[in-house]
Amino acid sequence: MSRVDRTLQAFSKAVEIMRTLRSDKGCAWDREQTHDSLKPYLIEEAYEVIQAIEEGDAQHLKEELGDVLLQILFHAQIAEEEDAFSLAESIEHLNEKMIRRHPHVFGDSKAGYTYKQWEEIKAKEKGRAKSSRIGEFNPALPALSMARRAQENASTVGFDWPDASEAFCKVEEEGDEVKKLLNRSAHRAGVETGEDRADIELEIGDLLFSVVNVARLLHLDPEAALKKSTRKFISRFQKMERLLEAEGLVLEDQTLEFLDRYWEKAKADGV
Repeated sequence: MSRVDRTLQAFSKAVEIMRTLRSDKGCAWDREQTHDSLKPYLIEEAYEVIQAIEEGDAQHLKEELGDVLLQILFHAQIAEEEDAFSLAESIEHLNEKMIRRHPHVFGDSKAGYTYKQWEEIKAKEKGRAKSSRIGEFNPALPALSMARRAQENASTVGFDWPDASEAFCKVEEEGDEVKKLLNRSAHRAGVETGEDRADIELEIGDLLFSVVNVARLLHLDPEAALKKSTRKFISRFQKMERLLEAEGLVLEDQTLEFLDRYWEKAKADGV
């Protein structure tokens, strides 16, 4: 059996299994599910895929891609039961869209792929001219991802920093703005007014946006970079806890200065 035939056979079986699970003779829990009730699972499984990729674990990735496919089959089966659309129609729509969006592969265009061309084709598909060069964004996107996408779109028309070093100057500038506001707040007897909080929030946002720019220009995913740093922080904190416990010390009873020495010990151990 060829690889294509095996894939088609496995896919057909998965579709039938889902239909059985949703049938009167199937699973009560599966029958109760709706598009809304399944939303958290789709998001969760997508993040599991990302984790498997970051771990470089092919076996884990294989399993998690199957779990994402399960969610797709689930939603498609519900839609078919509601006479909204079929799984075949969804796949056909995908096929047509991918061909349209790659004229340099499937059409007569001799030009190579560009991100700008992709965005222009997307706008045309939606039956409208692009209302703005910056494009349109899904408001549900994580903030770091939305910032990166906005910067990428602006870059297609030349509105961008020449390199990461220049962009980092903006990070320093925004950091100074945050520092000024913190000093202003401190001069008010240490009490942050509503105005202070609103201003600091805006400047913190500008600082984060600037850091995303640096990451993007270095071809790094800011979401992935932040996740790695957060995991490193968690691991180092846990190592610090273990070092303290080994000496019979209670973390909450120590001063920050004392804890910082153990933090450095955990860091020196390569955590």
